[in-house]
Amino acid sequence: MAVGGTTVAVLRHRPDGEPVAQQSTRVATVKLERRDLSTTKKLDGSIGFGTARPLDGHATGTVTWLPAAGATIRRGQQLFRVDDKPVALFYGSMPLFRTIGVAGTAGRDVRIVVDNLKALGYHVGPQPAPGEKAAPTQVKVRDGEGVLTPGLVKAIKKWQEDAGRPPTGEIAVGDVEVLAGAVRVDSTAVQPGSPANVPLMSVTPTRKVITVAAGLSEAAGLRRGDRVTVTLPDDRTVKARILAVSRTPVAQDGVAGAEPKLTVSVTVDDAKAIDRLDGGDVAVHVTGRTARDVLAAPIEALIALSEGGYAVQGPSGLVAVTTGMFADGFVEISGAGLAEGMDLVVAS
Repeated sequence: MAVGGTTVAVLRHRPDGEPVAQQSTRVATVKLERRDLSTTKKLDGSIGFGTARPLDGHATGTVTWLPAAGATIRRGQQLFRVDDKPVALFYGSMPLFRTIGVAGTAGRDVRIVVDNLKALGYHVGPQPAPGEKAAPTQVKVRDGEGVLTPGLVKAIKKWQEDAGRPPTGEIAVGDVEVLAGAVRVDSTAVQPGSPANVPLMSVTPTRKVITVAAGLSEAAGLRRGDRVTVTLPDDRTVKARILAVSRTPVAQDGVAGAEPKLTVSVTVDDAKAIDRLDGGDVAVHVTGRTARDVLAAPIEALIALSEGGYAVQGPSGLVAVTTGMFADGFVEISGAGLAEGMDLVVAS
């Protein structure tokens, strides 16, 4: 914004109407610009692994080993040990809720076992197609279900041998823990010797994210998938998107009377951009509406008219204007006689 100056003649009058003097007053001016305007929210965030959540054990027995805080556990690796037997991590969308051991058993839980053993490199054999009947039970297989076939039993036994478990060919509740993906151990809640069917630890995703505690008004309109930009502690700017917006406001610890806030998780497009940053504050910029290629003037150039509305002071006098978007200290204006580059008087 270039600021210049211009001279305005001021004519004073006696009470009888005769001019007595003429003075010149120099005022600041700016050029009317053509530019893009956008409404942007700036939210404060921090780099980390997101909100930790508790992990409950489902095995019957005694905890004999737990991973250290900060450890990363991936598919097939032991998450903890019960009665000195490993409890492995499988990926899936639901927990195992029954013993899978009867030939022909079909269900989505069986599909989880099929998919995980296959991903770990075990030969599970062919699976019946949806609509076919599972032998020997003759139960019709539905879409998304797996079946405990002889091939799958063989794969289970091989996996159990490799994991140091008795090769029974069946998987009971608590033999594995099913989570959405790999996890990072944030903290442990018990010590070896504790029962295994209690909250054992807190875990987070393995990928670093940016967490924002946003007020209700700040979070209004934010949606999963919205594009944002993030300014990192080293002043780099990276592209990102909103991963999740919590629905439950959380009270702020240690701040009496503070407004409860929603947790907004943001993930950057290039994970390597923040891999080496152990923490730090960031700024998340959320772009709202955008007005492109419009005539824009500093807000200080607006003159409120007594009859209502606004005007600007140009070289030839006042010009009535219609205002549009306000953003970044500028206002979009339109009106007869306006042209890009013309001088406008601004309040000094």
